[in-house]
Amino acid sequence: MNGKAATGGEARTRLERGRTALGPALELVHTGRAPTRAVLTAELGVTRATAGAVAAELEALGLISVDARPSAAAGSQGRPSHRLSVAGTGPVALAAQVHADGFRAALVGLGGEIVATAPGCETIDADPAQVLGTVVDEGARLLRETGRRCVGAGLAVPSAVAEPEGTALNPLHLAWPAGAPVREIFADCVRAAGVTGPAFTGNDVNLAALAEHRHGAGRGARDLLCVATGHRGVGGALVLDGRLHIGSSGLALEVGHLTVHPEGRPCHCGSRGCLDVETDPLAFLTEVGVRPGPEGLLNQARTLLAENYADPAVRVAAEALIDRLGLGLAGLVNILNPDRIILGGLHRALLDADPERLRAVVADRSLWGRSGGVPILACTLDHNSLVGAAELAWQPVLDDPLGALG
Repeated sequence: MNGKAATGGEARTRLERGRTALGPALELVHTGRAPTRAVLTAELGVTRATAGAVAAELEALGLISVDARPSAAAGSQGRPSHRLSVAGTGPVALAAQVHADGFRAALVGLGGEIVATAPGCETIDADPAQVLGTVVDEGARLLRETGRRCVGAGLAVPSAVAEPEGTALNPLHLAWPAGAPVREIFADCVRAAGVTGPAFTGNDVNLAALAEHRHGAGRGARDLLCVATGHRGVGGALVLDGRLHIGSSGLALEVGHLTVHPEGRPCHCGSRGCLDVETDPLAFLTEVGVRPGPEGLLNQARTLLAENYADPAVRVAAEALIDRLGLGLAGLVNILNPDRIILGGLHRALLDADPERLRAVVADRSLWGRSGGVPILACTLDHNSLVGAAELAWQPVLDDPLGALG
């Protein structure tokens, strides 16, 4: 074999290796784990030449930016490695979220960056097609105004989403019919609005956990448990080795229906004293003796807790919810053994108000006690369910950038 043929074969091998590495490389930049080409080279286990070719290909697709002349840090030696970041003007995903107090549409780029948002009405229609058509139209308007390319659309709903059908099994707080085919309806609305790319649907807390694992408080966790209050009710999610655990049919981690107060409030599931009705915003307002106002239950509860915690009635109510939440978390720790817990919605505010009390309740009620305590942190992303909905739309691009965009 002559030298020219050998060189050509090596080039083809390097090209194929680079194409195979495009998806993993993009995910590393997307999640902030490869800020430089040197880190990318090490993480992928390829040569510098292959890493450079991969970065150049992703840049040509408009997905990342490569700074070939970064400034060196003070005191550093040698030439600094090329810096990698997501493209500031690259494609976006259309993300939508529906909850008891309204809806929101957004455009979300790589890196979980929210490019534009459009809040919606405060009253949710009982017809899911009407609601989803409106929120998709808002997203399409954002796309027209920004002129950004769209890779697909994702929807977050406050309901378990049964797989593989994509039906909202129990949208309790939306007055939608049980078993509404939300994925099909959403996909139809996306097509009707002229939005390009595939459409996906998932449970809002599942998607919040996915977003936090990739971009927020859950980054680096192997077994991440997320528990959060929405505008009504309580949801949970588990991320194992970077993937959502949704169970055999999408219905795993319905933590809202753990009993934490056997003589407590009646729950929609038929039981009493579930997390869903004992630790959500309505439960807190009821415990304090405050009537719901027009600003939305979650906003009203968080504001009341933040601004009036010194008020004895507010403090006693908060402590009651913290104790019930801690009891539920301890049970989950005993069963799941997560290496990190993150809390969202009102639960995040309860943690901020009295972190030591919540952590003590969990430690006292779990099998391993304080010696095996699990870190409990607040979610850090604004609109994490929206970012998670966008992650669904971005996933085909992360899996195969050339196939999805090339």
